[in-house]
Amino acid sequence: MRAIALGIALAVGVSLPGLAAEPDGPAELIGKTEAIRIAIQDQVGANSMPDVAEQIALAEYYSVSGRKPLWVDENGLTKRGKAVMAEIAKADDYGLRTSDYKLPKLSGFNPAAPNAIETLADAELKISAAAIEYASDARGGRITPQSLSKNLDPSLFLPKPAEVLAFIAIRSDPAAYLRSFQPTHPQFEALRKELIAERGGNAPQQQEVSGPEDVVIPAGPALKLGVEHGQVALLRKRLEVPVKDGANEYVFDAELREAVKAFQRTQGGKADGIVGRGTRRLLNGNEAAAPQVSGQQKIDLLLVNMERYRWLPQDLGSFYVKVNIPAFKVSVKGDEGTVWESRVVVGKTHTQTPIFNDEMEEIVFRPNWYVPNSIKTNEIAPYLRRGGGFFSGGWDTSVLKRQGLRIRGVSGRDIDPDTIDWGRSDIRRYEVYQPPGPRNVLGLVKFRFPNSHDVYLHDTTQKHLFANAVRAESHGCMRVQNPDQFATVLLKHDQDWTAARVSSAMQSGANANKILLKQNIPVYLTYFTAVVDENGKLQQHRDLYGHDRRMVAALNGRPIPAGLPDNATVSSSANYGRRTVRRRSSGNPFGGIFDF
Repeated sequence: MRAIALGIALAVGVSLPGLAAEPDGPAELIGKTEAIRIAIQDQVGANSMPDVAEQIALAEYYSVSGRKPLWVDENGLTKRGKAVMAEIAKADDYGLRTSDYKLPKLSGFNPAAPNAIETLADAELKISAAAIEYASDARGGRITPQSLSKNLDPSLFLPKPAEVLAFIAIRSDPAAYLRSFQPTHPQFEALRKELIAERGGNAPQQQEVSGPEDVVIPAGPALKLGVEHGQVALLRKRLEVPVKDGANEYVFDAELREAVKAFQRTQGGKADGIVGRGTRRLLNGNEAAAPQVSGQQKIDLLLVNMERYRWLPQDLGSFYVKVNIPAFKVSVKGDEGTVWESRVVVGKTHTQTPIFNDEMEEIVFRPNWYVPNSIKTNEIAPYLRRGGGFFSGGWDTSVLKRQGLRIRGVSGRDIDPDTIDWGRSDIRRYEVYQPPGPRNVLGLVKFRFPNSHDVYLHDTTQKHLFANAVRAESHGCMRVQNPDQFATVLLKHDQDWTAARVSSAMQSGANANKILLKQNIPVYLTYFTAVVDENGKLQQHRDLYGHDRRMVAALNGRPIPAGLPDNATVSSSANYGRRTVRRRSSGNPFGGIFDF
């Protein structure tokens, strides 16, 4: 059997020096501890494991002659072994699945039984394998995100099996060491408590918070200064503006107008003080609300959101940027919590904003917009038609002029688009760009964190979109509602800039002005559809891109449901993680990822 173990090790290029020195005698001559170790080696070699790295780590660890088992002795499970098994048995409470780990059953173990050595070796190996798998799963190893969608592209920080064994062997509290692989973020712990409560444990105490009365303002005439209407009284309740003594509560007065303006400003809309159809929709405030789920649906919701915290590093940094796509929000976080927050417009369901982590390197004021090939071919080339007239070479290039776009050749010089035969020329050979100016789709500033998806945060000329409750309107980039404030917060932290200096950079100069950050700022593009707010209440967001449903299917070994945003219809066999399941492969999500 040891020859089998050696053969497997050599096949994967592993040196097992301890094997050559192992005695070949019966267990009673070499000691029970060494006999257990040798039996473990035999079992490692005889059984094929799905994870080659795990099998190599186990083979290497137990190849050292004289090394004592980690979890058993000749009498059965040790205190350390019992502690680790008890910790793994609590996996369900952390959003994992206890049944995924093949733990031994040693109740009634008899040290004098003929097969005692083999039983102990089996138990030792199972616990070590379970510890390795638990550590990997706790850090996000259960599924491979990009097997579900190319838009799920987080950087996973999976522990190496050999390192897990090496460190757990020297820890005085191996159970605590395993637990340390679970996310330490406060939101993860809050969701974990919600999960335990939903499964029938002790429910977390939620504080009742009083707020504006739930008032729905129905369709009706425009409400503005001087108007007398029954809905004005509803508006007062909604905005908490009581009528003055002796005044008519149905009359729209100046105080109410200021309250309406203040509300409109918070929603990013035009602060005109008039309640029309758009402001009514915002006041009623449920356009983007997700269906509030319970039971197994709520459990699934909590599990997939807990899983996404495993995609993040344990230490997010002392100062970082976080975008939560389903909430349409960007925030800057510091040691004391949220430093700044604003609304964003994110990608459409067919041009999604990807989920990944990176670092912001520069802020560009008055940027050029360089049109990506996807938009060149899909949204510009079809409009370059014949029929522009004799002097234009027969091609209509008005689409370029309307958008203020310029053409640059390989020489780096601008070219008159009317001189190009677009019937014979591939538009992808040319650099198509939009110079700084009031029509530039990136606005006055962009925030760059170079990445393979070519997405970034930036200003926009379409300010009206921030008034929408659902703000999925871009080609993948994120448009920031208050980019001047965003730039001020970041540059004050990095280079002690003032708001006045930021304003000057945004408003002056004809060319792009790049400001390199002295210290890169971590950026996390996330997708959390369940968030516990500061009052301990679970807030649920709509599954905009279908990622919740993809992950629920993957975690349960089911095919990805058909009809999700950006889903292809080709079914294939894929390995989501350690468990092979069937899935529906996702299509290419990267067509046209810039705003246009």
